[in-house]
Amino acid sequence: MSQNPVVRMAELEIAAEGLDDYRTLLAEEIEASVALEDGVLSLSAVSMRQVPNRVRILEVYADQKAYEAHLRTPHFLKYKKETAGMVTSLTLIDVDPIAMRAK
Repeated sequence: MSQNPVVRMAELEIAAEGLDDYRTLLAEEIEASVALEDGVLSLSAVSMRQVPNRVRILEVYADQKAYEAHLRTPHFLKYKKETAGMVTSLTLIDVDPIAMRAK
């Protein structure tokens, strides 16, 4: 991991009637970001089991420059535009990594 990674937690609430469409668009955006952007180190999305319209995304970027570049990509802009009416609440939280490993 880079010396200055950008790690964020996004907490979203999605309108119930758009949840299936939102999940599809989010999965497409995550796949494109990880495949096409070297600076996107990890994107993981989960929903709360008892409240599935509450979505949490853990985002890890190599650095601030990679994060800012991500926000300008065609796939992110498409996701943002197409999901705008589905997202009823969004909170972005900057977090500090303690231990992050994958296998």
